[in-house]
Amino acid sequence: MKKKLTIVLAAVLVLSLVLVGCGGGGGGGSQEDEDVVKIGAVMPTTGAVATFGQSSLDAVKLAFEEINEKGGVLGGKKLVVINEDNQSKGEETGAAFRKLIEQEKVVAILGSTTSGDSLIGAPIAQEAKIPMLTPTSTAPAVTEYGDYIFRACFLDNYQAEAMAIFAIEELGAKTAAIILQSDNDYSVGLAKFFAEKFKELGGEIVAEEGYLQEEIDYSAILTNVKSANPDVVYLPAYYDTVGPILRQAKDAGLDATFLGCDGWDSSELFSLAQGAEEGGYFSNHYSPAADSELVQHFLSVYEAKYGKIPDALAALSYDAAYIMAQAIDEAGSTNPAAIRDALANISFTGVSGTISFDANRNPIKPIWINTIKDGKYEVAKTIEP
Repeated sequence: MKKKLTIVLAAVLVLSLVLVGCGGGGGGGSQEDEDVVKIGAVMPTTGAVATFGQSSLDAVKLAFEEINEKGGVLGGKKLVVINEDNQSKGEETGAAFRKLIEQEKVVAILGSTTSGDSLIGAPIAQEAKIPMLTPTSTAPAVTEYGDYIFRACFLDNYQAEAMAIFAIEELGAKTAAIILQSDNDYSVGLAKFFAEKFKELGGEIVAEEGYLQEEIDYSAILTNVKSANPDVVYLPAYYDTVGPILRQAKDAGLDATFLGCDGWDSSELFSLAQGAEEGGYFSNHYSPAADSELVQHFLSVYEAKYGKIPDALAALSYDAAYIMAQAIDEAGSTNPAAIRDALANISFTGVSGTISFDANRNPIKPIWINTIKDGKYEVAKTIEP
């Protein structure tokens, strides 16, 4: 991993200069008279996808520390993140959003982490007219709740279609099987988008098998997939089930190339898959192998602070924190409506690429196809918007 800190810090300084602003306007409760700006977060630091929530929150804290060290926002106000751990549970998510808005009086919210949770939080934020920027929720419906809802990540249809194109054009695949988590909207949606694009390009879906979150034995569905003899297997799911499925697929002698999505990107995948992840490909929001000064700086400071390599959710959350800070400065105020307007018109270059928002508040940005070789990520292809 490259660590060109001297050069990189200069690049980050340029990025951070955008965040030195000119004193605030109206709105945002009593915060205009205080020396802090409170930003809410709804990120699960416990529960089924705790590594996602923790890495996201760690990245936000790191970004805010960097920004505050360089002068904060609005001429000297410090950014403070207040996280509510929703455990990635629906009943906790709604309460978390309401607490941040009604009790903590935050001026904006970063989150939630998963699409299912953001689909619960988005209508709450929209009704309260509090800007919500989810770093990592990829379901298309999230931003459809209204003009206060933004995302920093690409959409599920974009990544699934990109993987279908990659499978046919780069891997020469003619047949594909799909293994999806039937009780997870994220997984179901990705499977649908992949299948539609793969068939549109002339490919054939020879098998589709589903499983439930609580399952631990995948032998039956893997036997069916193996019998179909596909060139590739698309496995759109989170690392907690992907790892065991890959391991059991290897044990079953299923030697097709496995393809995945951003939900694969966790350090825990390697321990769960026990080497079976080798040779797989997955779509992602960035690559730690990218030869970029911003990426290498982020990797260096994140690893130095937290002792681990950041996943894509951390990269997106780091960018989202900087985007929110830039929007506050460009708004010249902690007024939520002004922050919303600034977000809609922002142009930002970060770890995951150059980002602006389209009319539906979805980002225009590149997508990365990573492959796993010798236990490390490599860039297989970068697809520009």
